[in-house]
This record gives sequence, structure tokens and C-alpha cells, in this order.
Amino acid sequence: MHSASSSGPIAVWPDIVPPVAPREDLKIEQLGRQRIDSYAWMKYIPPSGSRTLDLLPERLRKHLEAEMKYAQNILHPLAADAESLHECMTHRASGFTDPLPVSSRGWRYDSALPAGHAHRVFSRMGPDGAVQELLDEAKRADGHAYYRATDHQASLDDRHFAWAEDVSGDDRHRICILDIDTGVISTVVQADAFGYGGFTLCPSSRYLFWIWRDAFNRPTRLYRTPVDGGQEVLVYEELDPAIFMQVSRTAADGFIALTLAGPDVSEVYLIAAGAETAAPRLVRPRQRGTRYEINEWNGALLMLTDSDGAPDRKLLEIDPETFEVCREWVQHRVGAFIIAIQPFGDALMRIERVNSLHRLVLLYNDGREVVVDFDEPAYTIKLAPSQSYDARQVRIVHQTPSSPPRWMDIDLSSGERSLVGQTHLSGFDPGAYRLERLYAQASDGASIPITVLSPASTPPDTPLPLLLTGYGAYGISSEPRFSLPATVLVDNGFRYAIAHVRGGSERGWHWYQDGCREKKRNSMTDFLACARHLQDMGYAAPGKIVAHGISAGGLLVCGAMNIEPQRWAGVIAQVPFVDMLNTMSDADHPLVPLLRPDWGDPLSDPKAYDHIADISPYENINQAAYPPVLCTAGLKDDRVPYWEPAKLVANIRHQSTSHDPAVLLLNPDSGHQESDDQNAEFAQAALFWAFARHCVSHA
Repeated sequence: MHSASSSGPIAVWPDIVPPVAPREDLKIEQLGRQRIDSYAWMKYIPPSGSRTLDLLPERLRKHLEAEMKYAQNILHPLAADAESLHECMTHRASGFTDPLPVSSRGWRYDSALPAGHAHRVFSRMGPDGAVQELLDEAKRADGHAYYRATDHQASLDDRHFAWAEDVSGDDRHRICILDIDTGVISTVVQADAFGYGGFTLCPSSRYLFWIWRDAFNRPTRLYRTPVDGGQEVLVYEELDPAIFMQVSRTAADGFIALTLAGPDVSEVYLIAAGAETAAPRLVRPRQRGTRYEINEWNGALLMLTDSDGAPDRKLLEIDPETFEVCREWVQHRVGAFIIAIQPFGDALMRIERVNSLHRLVLLYNDGREVVVDFDEPAYTIKLAPSQSYDARQVRIVHQTPSSPPRWMDIDLSSGERSLVGQTHLSGFDPGAYRLERLYAQASDGASIPITVLSPASTPPDTPLPLLLTGYGAYGISSEPRFSLPATVLVDNGFRYAIAHVRGGSERGWHWYQDGCREKKRNSMTDFLACARHLQDMGYAAPGKIVAHGISAGGLLVCGAMNIEPQRWAGVIAQVPFVDMLNTMSDADHPLVPLLRPDWGDPLSDPKAYDHIADISPYENINQAAYPPVLCTAGLKDDRVPYWEPAKLVANIRHQSTSHDPAVLLLNPDSGHQESDDQNAEFAQAALFWAFARHCVSHA
């Protein structure tokens, strides 16, 4: 049996020899620099672009199959614990209903996950109380190894219900529309649609506007297709691969808005209701260093923008004909980052972040404001979708890591809130948990927020095993949402903590800027500072901290692992972005042109090359006693291809001086996300928690 070195936990693993990947040194010369990539041979893109095991070269296929077998065998001793954790999650999840507000004609559209079901059911209730089922995702998923649906929406005339679905795992969606009157489902877009903010039904309910993905899986074109089927018409084509596209209706349904954006640039085109076949109008040309969004309120257009030195954003009114600025509704305030706005006839609602917490503000036509406060130490709020512009009450969803989602109506005239729905979980007691917001000090003095969930019965200064998770990239905040799997982990003797490191926008836009490009190492050292602080405070038992991160969060935790491998009892990296230097040097990668402002361009900028080379986890594996590492990968993933974690795992095995396993858990049917199946979600989380528990079990 193998065990860790004497400096860390002693977790016993099966005595199984892992696959040994051949090292074939490929010399790469770039900008006067030279590097050796010994596992470059693992990268393979079939001519068809579609990845399946049987289309891979024989040597690569056999290696990945050996990895899959090794993962199954090395993780087999965790099966009983994982099954027990899975049963706890399934028992607790007694099903939920997502109560959405009524539409203008009185229909109430709901989604529910019935008890014992793995997929959602969408329905609507009429003014007379009669319920009509619209979509049972279990029926749509039947016969598919992978299924994920998104962007469900009803037409404004309440006749059609549309959604995008991915049945292959490669993020290429088809768009389906149900004719509610006849019950017939039509696949209006057969393939290659973009499914996340990638389509909308127009104000007249006659057309579907949708975004097409090109051969590189980049959203590139906007099409218009009749709802009842017919020939699509090209509305707009974007030629810059560094631009991302999204399409939506504005709040009062006066326009279709096509938003083109990158990390530091944007522009918006509008198509007016009633003129849906007309050419789109450009609001303001893109200008590097300026971002803006467009909405509408009471006959005027609104521009939410960071222009003219407003990094935390300000809100302007512009003329709908000339697009000239008429007035400033909300001034820029440092430290009050405006996350989103949603206009209604009676008031404009905005969600902003102050001191890393959400705040809801109502703005009235006379300039008066009402703040709706929440007093939990950590929470998140969002607006329920599909709300009528004429609503007198607005529905929000509120949750904390210790309290599952609850739905509240906010009275637009007073700001008063009323509870209208609550997620009920079997045998769950929010009082069984202690929720805290702590702050760690980074080496440069920055104060890093940490959200901590603990058993209420355990005193704060009693050390426990701890799972520390984080993300810290693209300005995306790690919101303190409710996670049923996290509560099960806490029930089983852990603390669960979220490190709100730089690279997100938890403390304003500067928080993002201080954790990207040449400052990206701050994210990793912030994560380490949080781990040290939790141990120094007595929250985490020494040698019993497990790191967890997803995608760019995998870059975070694996980078922190390279800096201090002895800090961690184990590392869980889901579809981790870890082959950073090679990926950012691949101009054909779907996301590379878009994300150069976040990471830098090692193809043209020597300084960018150097700072990426300095932090890229794959290149910086060194001879050290690495902890147990569990990496997941989806064979069909275009965002973080399978070879990134596969190469990392191979390099750890080659370099590590411990005998702890590095495991590649490859799903041959999925992409960047697993199938939207609650059973699969819980099974994966249960395996992660069993892995974490095993890592700390013999410390």
C-alpha cells in the first residue's frame, strides 16, 4: 500500500501502478524563448472536429482507456462512502418548484424537479388554476448519454415555449419550439446554435432570433427564423474572433438587443419591435477600454457603462433616436459595483455589490431611491426570469450557503418584501449550520473575503477538516449560493469555505483587474492566504485542507498547489484550465482570441509569455511531494480540452516524490459540463467528498 510523505497526511491508497504516459520532448520556440512539452502528443483534434474514443489514434485511445480503468480501480475503495453520501443528498432533495411570476395575460410558468426525478418538468397554470405540462426533460433525455437544456422561454403571446438543448455534450445546441395549442414540438434550429443567452423570441412572437456557432465553436452569426419554421435569414455576422455575442429582448419588449463584447470592449445593435425584419442599428461603435449594455425604461434607452473612468459602472439615459446622452441616473461610486439592472414601469431595480455583498436598490422616476437590505453574513440574490414590465411586485430569489432558495416579492412602490415560496428539503434544518464571513490578509495587505459554513454544534475554534473552493477569473464572482452537497459534506465533519480571491469582482472591478494578466499570481497567493488564515484561526485542522476548483478555478487551485504542495491534503480540479501557456498560444482555440485581455497574448507579447510561463500549472510541476490529485475531463470539451488535465496528471506522476495518486477521471460523453441530471450531479459531488474524506482520514 502507498502512503503520503511524512510531511503530510497519511492516506492509504490501493497499490496500483498508474498508466505511464510516454515522454516525447517537443521543442517549442516562441518569441525568442524555448520550452519543452513532453506530452504534446496527447492533443488530438479529429478532422471532423467531433471527439469520440473510437476516432482517436490507437495509442492515445489506449492511454485514455488505461486512465479510465486506473481511475475506476484507484477510486474503488471510496465507493461505499460515495454511495452513502449520494444517498444522503438524494434523501435530502425531496424535489422543488420554482414559482415564477405571472405573465401579462395571467399565465404562471413554473419549473419543478419532482421528488425522485433527475430532470425538470416545465408547466404553466392558467388564470382558472388549470395546469398544462409543457416540457418533461426526462422524456427529451431518454436515449441520450448526455442531455442539457437551457434558456427556456415563452413567447409574449403565450402560444409558444422554446428551449435550447445539447444532446452530444459539445455545447452545440439545437433549438426546439413547442406549439402549446397543438402540442407539437418542432426543432426549428437543427444544430450549431449557441444556448446560453444565444436566442430569444421577438416581441411580435413571429420570429426566433438565434446565434450560430462556427467550426471553432465561437458564436459568430445572428439569424432570424420564423417561429413556425422556414428559411433562416442572416441578420449580422461578426468577423472578430475576440468578440462574444448574446441576444435578448429589452425590458419593455421594445427592442431586440444584440450585444457584442470582450473583456474590455463592447457594442450593441438594436432591432425595434414592429420592425423585426429591418437592419439592426448600432448604438455606439466599439472602443477598446469601454464596455456598455443597453436596456429601456419609460420610453428612453438606458446605458450601463464603465466609460470615462467609471470601472464600477454608471447608468445613463440616452435618446432612442439619436443615442445621445440625456442624463445620468446613477453616478459612478467606487466600491459599489453595479451588477445588473432590470427596469419596470413603476421603478428600476438594480443589484449592486458593496463590500462584497449584494444590495438591491429601487430607483424611481423622480430620482428617489429605496434600498432593500439583507442581514445575513453571506448571501446572494437574483431576479426571477420572465417578469412583466408592468409588474407591481417583482420576484427575487434569495439564498445563503445555509438556507436554500426562497422566493420573495418586492413591492415596487414601497420596497417591502414578502415571502412567496421556500425550497423544502427533507430533514434539513438551517439552524444546524453556522455561516460566517471572515477576512484573510494577503501578503500585499489586501483583505480577502472568505465565506465559511460549519456545523453549528462545533465551536468556531475547534479545528475540522476543511474543503476550500474558489474561482477568481474573468470578473466572475464566487457567489455564496446554497449547495445541497456542501451541507452534506458539513454534516459529515467538514467545514466548507469559499475563497473570494482577486480575479473575480467581489470587491469591485479593481478586484478583477488585480487578479488577471501579470497580476494573476495574486489569485493563487490569495487562495493560500485564505487556507493559512483558516488554519491559524483554528477553523481548519493542520494537514486536513482539501482544495477544489472548476475550470479557471482549476488553474487557481493547481497553481496554489505548485506554490505550496505540502499545504494540501488533496486537490480536486474539475475540467481544469492548467495547460495555460500552450492553450493561450493556440490561436485556433475557441476562446483564446476572446480571453487575451484576461491572460495576455504569449504569441505577440514577451512579457505576457513570461508571466504565463511563470504560473501555468502544467509547466510548473516540480520535484515535490504532491498530495493526492483528482482531475476530471470531458472528452468533448472544447473550452478546456481533455489533454490539459491529462498532461497535468502525467507530469505530476513523473515529478512527484510522494506515492499519492494523480487521477484522471474522464467522461467520454460529456463536454465542459456534465449532463443536467440531478443524479449525475449528486454522484459526482459524492465521489469528490469521498475523495476529500479519504485524503484527510489518516492525517
